[in-house]
Amino acid sequence: MATMLYKLGRLAFRRRHFVALIWVALLTLAGVGAASAPAAGNSSFSIPGTEAQKAFDLLEQRFPGMSADGATARVVFKAPGGEKMTDADNKATVKKTVKELQSGSEVVSVADPYTGHAVSKDGTIAYASVKYKVSGMELEDSSRDALKEAAQDARDAGLTVEVGGDALQATPETGSSEVIGLAVAAVVLVITFGSLLAAGFPLLTAIIGVGIGVSTITALASALDLGTTTSTLASMIGLAVGIDYALFIVSRYRSELAEGREREEAAGRAVGTAGSAVVFAGLTVVIALVGLSVVNIPMLTKMGVAAAGTVAIAVLIALTLIPALLGYAGRRIKPAGEKSKLLGGGRAKSAHKQGRPNMGTRWASFVVRRPVAVLLLGVIGLGAAAVPAASLELGLPDDGSQPVSTTQRRAYDLLSEGFGPGFNGPLMVVVDAKDSDNPKAAFTKVGDEIKGLKDVVTVTPAVPNKAGDTATITVVPDSKPSSVTTEDLVHAIRDKGTDITSATDAEVLVTGSTAVNIDVSQKLNDALLPYLALVVGLAFLLLIVVFRSILVPLKAALGFLLSVMAALGAVVAVFQWGWLSGLMNVEQTGPVMSMMPIFMVGVVFGLAMDYEVFLVTRMREAYVHGEKPTQAVVTGFKYGARVVTAAAIIMTAVFSGFMGSSEAMVKMIGFGLAIAVFFDAFIVRMAIVPAVLALLGKKAWWLPKWLDRALPNVDVEGEGLRTAEERKDADPDGERELVVV
Repeated sequence: MATMLYKLGRLAFRRRHFVALIWVALLTLAGVGAASAPAAGNSSFSIPGTEAQKAFDLLEQRFPGMSADGATARVVFKAPGGEKMTDADNKATVKKTVKELQSGSEVVSVADPYTGHAVSKDGTIAYASVKYKVSGMELEDSSRDALKEAAQDARDAGLTVEVGGDALQATPETGSSEVIGLAVAAVVLVITFGSLLAAGFPLLTAIIGVGIGVSTITALASALDLGTTTSTLASMIGLAVGIDYALFIVSRYRSELAEGREREEAAGRAVGTAGSAVVFAGLTVVIALVGLSVVNIPMLTKMGVAAAGTVAIAVLIALTLIPALLGYAGRRIKPAGEKSKLLGGGRAKSAHKQGRPNMGTRWASFVVRRPVAVLLLGVIGLGAAAVPAASLELGLPDDGSQPVSTTQRRAYDLLSEGFGPGFNGPLMVVVDAKDSDNPKAAFTKVGDEIKGLKDVVTVTPAVPNKAGDTATITVVPDSKPSSVTTEDLVHAIRDKGTDITSATDAEVLVTGSTAVNIDVSQKLNDALLPYLALVVGLAFLLLIVVFRSILVPLKAALGFLLSVMAALGAVVAVFQWGWLSGLMNVEQTGPVMSMMPIFMVGVVFGLAMDYEVFLVTRMREAYVHGEKPTQAVVTGFKYGARVVTAAAIIMTAVFSGFMGSSEAMVKMIGFGLAIAVFFDAFIVRMAIVPAVLALLGKKAWWLPKWLDRALPNVDVEGEGLRTAEERKDADPDGERELVVV
């Protein structure tokens, strides 16, 4: 592989005009496609194989005009102090608002508060329920605008009016922190390279890659039902890996220049060596992201595949556009160790600094001298950070998790005040009595059984369809939707349903947003271990090929588990327990999002393997070229630690930038990925990895001879690129011990 990529790097360097033209054309094509594509909102949401989805599908068949999964809105009214909603003026305002809401083309029905018993006992709060033909993901902007205007008209009349439900979704905002993340990345790159031009290349190519990826997602969003979260995730990951991959190749190019090679040769060798590591690091990220499809939640699958596509683009850009840009830069890119004149280049170094090893060398030398102490300290520290993960509670965000500044959150609080916390998450019980001898008796029995359960406030009478073989029953819990008590109630109703089916031949299904959240959480929990086995297993095999070792990939996987558990512990501490919540701008604590563990496993594993591949391939390269195991560890850090440190800081900064988002999911993902990268890069890869390799010695690179013969030789370390003279210089007496790896 190194030889093939070496040729590609030299070709891109020579044919830089052609390469640059191709990428500019692709960016233009993607941009035009995005600009001309129809606008798409958030993607539709379905959870195949769950009871909640089965109930929705049944309602579509038996209640064809009901739009069971259609968007809903609750327009909540509160009377001014000292007044009631039943006062004549207030009542007239509400009636006018209801009439205004009914005029929408996508509206199925609007329930009048005064005829639907939707006024609180104290008479101060009332609400009107609006039902739409299509889901909240598919709702036209004109319908949302009409909803906002109706609410504003009622406010102008003197009432407090807020709108909840999925019809009026908050538009996620990332704020300025994303820009700050990019600014931090730029500063780190300048410090790392000592050159503004060299620092600009990774940023430029990453932005081009993300531009192509996100524009393509936008162009296909309507056709493939991709949502705004999909493009946000793709940009988050694409930006981070795009900068990192370019950083590694530019850094290796400058190292090759420092060894006296011509620029075209240096570009070829940089792509042949660092580029090989980029390919395999990118493959691990792609495997982890595409592997999300095993969960069988279409939205998650689309997010993973779209982000994987952006990572693939980042790899291709690093292998082709970076050497092309290096060709354009010419002598303005300085060899490693030299700075541009603008940043102090050309000044003579002091004698003390000239003979002093760099920070990476000093740190690695310290670790290999005290490997046991460093290993214990790292493992204990990550173990302590992982402790809160034992209290992990999973759920999906509802309006109660929105910032208090949003109308959805204020509507949620008003409904809780007037009707109780459970009113925000009613359960819909669907009774399929098609096979029952007495459907009416079955409907009555279901209602009576549910009334006898704990945590039930209200059970509405059964509403049958025209055929009389299916009915819906609304159940209002006593607890808020995201509580464990409400989850227990859903399971209790389902358990009762099993007994009812045996007695009446009527099937009982529980659905609604609360039940959907519970089913999604369960589905994700069930998929976590199979997903972990699949992703780690495939990446383990891939790393065996890269490192030609059994213990190094095993150590990489175990180190990842440590870092991801510690990161989950940090997420629980901040978003569930509320530690440092003010600093992180977390307004509402509660259960961690159901998809967070499996998502972190996928993304963090891929990113963790980036640092493993980049750092350890340098060690293996030194070992294969004749150095002793401990010295190879120090050499790997000498050349790789500075760049890996810079890459980790950049990735942490980029992910942290997304914590400024107003969308709870994006905020939590940004924090989780940032802290996971920090733990993995600076504790696992920088401390635990060299300590373990120092303790293992030659055993770290052991591989059974039969397996060595069976594996393809991908030559990540670039042995095939060395000339006969270079090999002789590395082993002048021909006495180097044959390394079987």
